[in-house]
Amino acid sequence: MKADNAPATVPAEAEELLAASAAWDHLSPSRHRHLKDVLMRRIDQDLARGTRTTATTTPPMVATAAAPQRRRRQPRPMMVLPVAAALTAVLVVTASGGGHTPGHFPAAPPAHYNSASATLSRIAAVAMTGNVTPVKDDQLVYVETLTRGNKGAFGGQVRLGALHKQEYWTVQRPGPMTEEGWIRESGKDAVMPGLGPMVATSPVYAGLDHPTYKWLATLPTDPEALRALLYAETEPWGTSSLDETVFSNIGGMLSTAIMPPATASALYQVVEKIPGVRVVPDAVDAAGRHGFGITRHDPGAATRDTWIFDKATLTYLGSRSYMIGHQGDGTAVETLYGVNAVMRRGVVDRPGEVPASVEG
Repeated sequence: MKADNAPATVPAEAEELLAASAAWDHLSPSRHRHLKDVLMRRIDQDLARGTRTTATTTPPMVATAAAPQRRRRQPRPMMVLPVAAALTAVLVVTASGGGHTPGHFPAAPPAHYNSASATLSRIAAVAMTGNVTPVKDDQLVYVETLTRGNKGAFGGQVRLGALHKQEYWTVQRPGPMTEEGWIRESGKDAVMPGLGPMVATSPVYAGLDHPTYKWLATLPTDPEALRALLYAETEPWGTSSLDETVFSNIGGMLSTAIMPPATASALYQVVEKIPGVRVVPDAVDAAGRHGFGITRHDPGAATRDTWIFDKATLTYLGSRSYMIGHQGDGTAVETLYGVNAVMRRGVVDRPGEVPASVEG
């Protein structure tokens, strides 16, 4: 059932491109992050121009393949061509799909999570004790996730698809390269279950969009120096603030990479200093594991991401992503449009190989 107000106009070629959108599930984690950034930037731009609909639930999710890319100072690859279609869909959020949460954003945490700063300090301390084997340039980082993503049809409501497994094998060479790695899916809503390559149309380099172990190891481990570098190398997209963009970039690295313990610890200490970061007292990953969340939200932004951590071990579990809209009375409404759980990470020598041990 659609919202009362019709969605914004979409170019006629959108429906033709939509047929190719299955390729979205076959991008590397870094390409997912980049295209999500492009999509969310367009949403924010539309909201800033006043094109948001005033439906009684949340605004339609609008994006076009022509949205300009987010710029950074280091070389960066172009988006993978077939997936431009994933950015053309119009999805109307209704009360029957996506898991609405009326009201304001997460409640204040309980006393044992008395501040985001103190919590992130504890996470950073635990990260420093991680047992990680350095990854060589000719090896692959393996990440296994359980995921549910939006499978809503063109012009329809947000609808989370079935839980299924995704496995990534990410190339660690510094670049340039056109083959970022390999992906394999299994389970319902796995579009192409076989093992297949992830190919970019333009050379890919190690960096924020492709965080290899060696590149991460070159980052300063002094939190203030790392913070200065990340803020200098990041340009905010759309109406998102620089703080929000840095937060998003760090979240992408935490979810897809294996990194030196000192680097991971320093990244958490950088997040500790980002204004607006909050603790969510309870958050559930795609595997059903309960933990607490770390989140932030720019006022007026169209989305919010939550990183989920184990309450006992303080290790990263997964993430949840929400679209944000408002009811007619101005009450905030959140709709879950993606959730995942990192089940295993490791280092292997060949695509298709599964590690015997878990890193981190």
